[in-house]
This record gives sequence, C-alpha cells and structure tokens, in this order.
Amino acid sequence: MRIITVNLNGIRSAANKGFFQWLPTQEADIVCMQELKAQAADITREIVSPDGYHGHFHCAEKKGYSGVGTYSRCKPDNVISGLGIAEIDAEGRYLRLDFGRVSVISVYFPSGSSGEHRQAAKFFFLERFFPMLKQLADCGREIILCGDWNIAHKEIDLKNWRSNQKNSGFLPEERTWLTDVFHELGFVDVFRQINPEPEQYTWWSNRGQAWAKNVGWRIDYQIATPGIAAKAKAVSIYKTERFSDHSPLIIDYDYSL
Repeated sequence: MRIITVNLNGIRSAANKGFFQWLPTQEADIVCMQELKAQAADITREIVSPDGYHGHFHCAEKKGYSGVGTYSRCKPDNVISGLGIAEIDAEGRYLRLDFGRVSVISVYFPSGSSGEHRQAAKFFFLERFFPMLKQLADCGREIILCGDWNIAHKEIDLKNWRSNQKNSGFLPEERTWLTDVFHELGFVDVFRQINPEPEQYTWWSNRGQAWAKNVGWRIDYQIATPGIAAKAKAVSIYKTERFSDHSPLIIDYDYSL
C-alpha cells in the first residue's frame, strides 16, 4: 500500500506544473492533498477522478484558501468531512476515509506565521484536535494521519532551528504538543521510524535560495497508530520535480486494502 501526502499550494497551480502527469507514474493507492485553494466549482473532471481514482474534497468557504482532498484506488467504505467544529470546518482542514479497519486522514493544520490572530487560530485548532486524536488512538482502528502539520518537531527537522525558536512552526508549545501526540497518545512518526537522517525536509521558503541551499523544514507527516506504522517498509521525499513549495512524502506499507 503506497500512500502519498503533499501540500499542493493550489491544486490548479500544481496541475499546471505537471502534477497530474506525475501522479499515475507513482502507482499510489491513496493520495492525501492539502491547501487545494479551490472551491467545488473549480474541481474539474481531471481533478475529480484522475487516472481512475475516487476523489473526495473538503473545500474552505473562503475562495483560494486551504482545503483538503484525497484520491483512492479503492472506493472508501465511509467518508467523514470536517471535525464538527464550525470555525475549523469553514477552513476545510479534515477529511477521513475508512477502508475496512484502516482509516486514512488528510489534515491541514493552520499556519500561525501571518500574525498573532492566525497563531491564536492555530492554538485553537491544537487544543481541540488533541482530544479527537485521543479518540482516534483509542477507537480500535488503524489510523494514518497524512498532511501538513505546520510544526517541525525537533531540531533535526529544520535547517535554521536556532533562529526559529520564537517563530510559528517551531514554538516550544507546538513542539511539546506534538511530543504529547507521540508519547501520550502513542502515535508514530512513520518517516522518522525508518529514516533518522538530518536534512530531510518537505517545505522550503520561496525567499532567498532556500530550495537551492536545502534550507527547509520537515512539516509534512504520516503519523500512524503503532500497528500500521510497524508495516511501513520504505519512505521517500520526492524532489525530482516541483509541483509546490512542498515535496510529496511517499511511504510504502506492507498492507493491502
């Protein structure tokens, strides 16, 4: 089972950069996407079901903003859009697909980098999402949460960690929250389980020469319950082509839907 997660920074922009030509070459079973920046009216036939995939989307109310989506080879048994929290669901941040005993979730955490009001919205999200993660951890299903969590967990997960300790995405409170997801709730950072190496990033600022110099952040994750996490066999960050300011995170699991 191959799962890809990628923040597209606009699904139509990614389409213009070759995303839908690349996608069939990956033979993925499930693709989780974030930051669609599209409304339902913008979802063309090519976007709805490329290469025979079943597409599902949870768009933000605001035009050109946020939104998550999924593609799956198998038709899901059940689809859940949103968390049931109006302020969060209006921004299109959560989409869950159930396949048998496995649930795959595309989630897009708020970024707090644009100002104090958005950092407050991020903390609002974290506070309310944690008990929902606990429910998922305790529900008896295997869970894989894919997406842009907008938090670099440890110093190894961003190039310039010293100068970013007071910046959104690497604040002590955010990092502690993510540590609790792993240590208290028992979820597993699947990529780090297999690849402990430094300089493994999934996002690069458009400022300066961040991409060219690999001055990046690892903020895109597949975070899973221990059972399915143990079945992960290979991980990679695809950087040959660029569809976005993020790179796709690809993980293969010894599991069949």
